[in-house]
Amino acid sequence: MTTHDTSATALDVLGVLDGIVHHTTVHGIPTLFAPRPGEITAGLVFRVGHADETLPTSGITHLVEHLALYRLGLSDLHYNGATASTYTLFHVTGDEDEVVTYLNSVCEALRDLPMDRLETEKEILRTEAGSRGMGALSQMPLWRYGAQGHGLSSYEELGTRTLTPDQVRHWAGTRFTRDNAVLFLTADRVPDGLDLTLPAGRRLPTPAASSALPVTPAYLRGEDGHLVFTSVLRRSTAAAVFAEVLGRALFQDLRQKGGYSYSAEADYSPRDADVATLTAYADALPQKQDAAVGGFVDVFARLRAGRIEQAELNSARGKLLKRYDAPDLGAALLPSYALSLLIGHRILTPEQHRAELEAVGVADLRDVAREAWDGGLLQVPTRGADWAGLTPAPRFSPSGVSGTLHPSLEGEDVTLIIGEAGVTLSTPGGLVTVRYDGCAAMTTRPDGARSLTGLDGFRVDVEPTLFGDVTAERIAVLDKAVPAAAVVPLPARPAEEIPQPRERPAPAPRTPADESKRAEGRRTAGRVTGHFVFVTALATLWPVLLVTLLVNGIHERGIGIAALAGFALEFWLLHAARNLYRTGQPTTPR
Repeated sequence: MTTHDTSATALDVLGVLDGIVHHTTVHGIPTLFAPRPGEITAGLVFRVGHADETLPTSGITHLVEHLALYRLGLSDLHYNGATASTYTLFHVTGDEDEVVTYLNSVCEALRDLPMDRLETEKEILRTEAGSRGMGALSQMPLWRYGAQGHGLSSYEELGTRTLTPDQVRHWAGTRFTRDNAVLFLTADRVPDGLDLTLPAGRRLPTPAASSALPVTPAYLRGEDGHLVFTSVLRRSTAAAVFAEVLGRALFQDLRQKGGYSYSAEADYSPRDADVATLTAYADALPQKQDAAVGGFVDVFARLRAGRIEQAELNSARGKLLKRYDAPDLGAALLPSYALSLLIGHRILTPEQHRAELEAVGVADLRDVAREAWDGGLLQVPTRGADWAGLTPAPRFSPSGVSGTLHPSLEGEDVTLIIGEAGVTLSTPGGLVTVRYDGCAAMTTRPDGARSLTGLDGFRVDVEPTLFGDVTAERIAVLDKAVPAAAVVPLPARPAEEIPQPRERPAPAPRTPADESKRAEGRRTAGRVTGHFVFVTALATLWPVLLVTLLVNGIHERGIGIAALAGFALEFWLLHAARNLYRTGQPTTPR
């Protein structure tokens, strides 16, 4: 977690940029500006984003952004807003008057959000989410971070269902403050007429990162056609260069040489002041997916071994150095400087950054490659990646809870357990558990359905229609145990959307041939019953007694008749034992 200097002297760190970027404060907001010909581009950035929310309130920052822009209506301005994981940006391009009008309007709305638009904007956000779809990378934050912090970008914005006006006002009043903002403008001076009055507050630290991966490097099975790798690594100039080298190596090996992929690329993006996210992606046709995974692992193995050509390093470094050849360099660097100031990252002059780029060597890239692989999460479209030394990401919980058992009405091998400490779904593969004290959110339906999501990302759906004896009393246990702040009521579902048990297939009609096979199976398998053991014991002991009788009574009259009877009894005992083993009856049924 990064802390910040909230005093006016926080701008002192920008002294190194004198002659490149000018800086001042406007209504208490640190402001950076540098000239560029043409229209002005301005950005007002706040240190708050998705990662600052909880699952029940997710979407609240996005909602404030929408409400703040509503009053601008159908303006001809080129403007927009964006909510990211750790910041929210309001940006505009236009002439001086248009920029002033936009910035003043945003700040006025933040001071007094149009709450009459709240429900409408909630619907708009839900519609936006529905049309956005799920990309190949969408589930990676969930698997790495769980259902909290940086992992929330993988989830539905549940707050758009239940957030109240008071919650939204409080969020805006404590996060969208002058002490939690930075302004930048591509101009040679601060325009007249700006009114950026906002409430006082404090610079918020970036949220601490959680982890849902007990071991890395790890892998998970994803969609066919997509290979995704993410890692978290220390922010450094060498790490940025490595991302360029990795992207070029993947493109060369997977597309140009192997022909396995059309797209093969890598990206480096800051997560907070100290850590960045490395992302690599490649696509592949189904018949080439195994080869693409193998090629990807081979590329990383080569880079981890330090087998990097100097030409690869020079090419990647040259691309990053080109940004300093841009005209109006100060204006081009404003967004990155503003974000660095906002989150507390070190600020380098172009000369300092150039020097760091020139100092990066092959050994530095090898070290970054090893760090990236060791902390990596690989999403493969194939069976697995154990062969590459990766561990499967956990698909099941380490333990369950004790409580009442509720068998699935769809299969005998699945059981729901509702306990005093949490809920567990027992499946043939393993246990999925959400404990009440680690419940990120529980959605509720009027029909009794409950869906519990743990902070670790595991989810258990409690559908009374799909499990036996899930009564109102058992649902009340959940409602009492889960903290009220984690409960998200959802509207009633149409009857046709309430899940019903799937009908089990009826047994196929049996033919005489099937019965013959069943009988043969019984004869082959045999039955060891109590009667079988008793008769077998008699059949074993009787010959001993019979021999003793014959030896002792060999000279007695009538011993021959008794011997014949004894042998007949032994024959019957053996026959009975065989039939008991085969059919369960002492004689063969007709």
